Amino acid sequence: MFWCIRTTLTLDDDVAALLARAQQVRKASRKVVVNDGLRRGLKQVLAPPPPRRLFETKTVELGRCLAGRLDDVAEVLAMEEGEDFQ
Repeated sequence: MFWCIRTTLTLDDDVAALLARAQQVRKASRKVVVNDGLRRGLKQVLAPPPPRRLFETKTVELGRCLAGRLDDVAEVLAMEEGEDFQ
């Protein structure tokens, strides 16, 4: 089955400029360039997304915690400064 649909498209300025350049480079008609571009673009749009690579963070052994509680910033700073914090 062969369909030929005639339609009017309103192109953005940047797309119109790319279309004109593609016509010159390929030495092809507007119809051929538009159909080829739509065909390629729609195949890409309809294709499933590529699988995502999982990112894995490497672990590092930091040793034991030297501060009693890390949620008490004043205590950690006092320990670092060498003060006897109570």
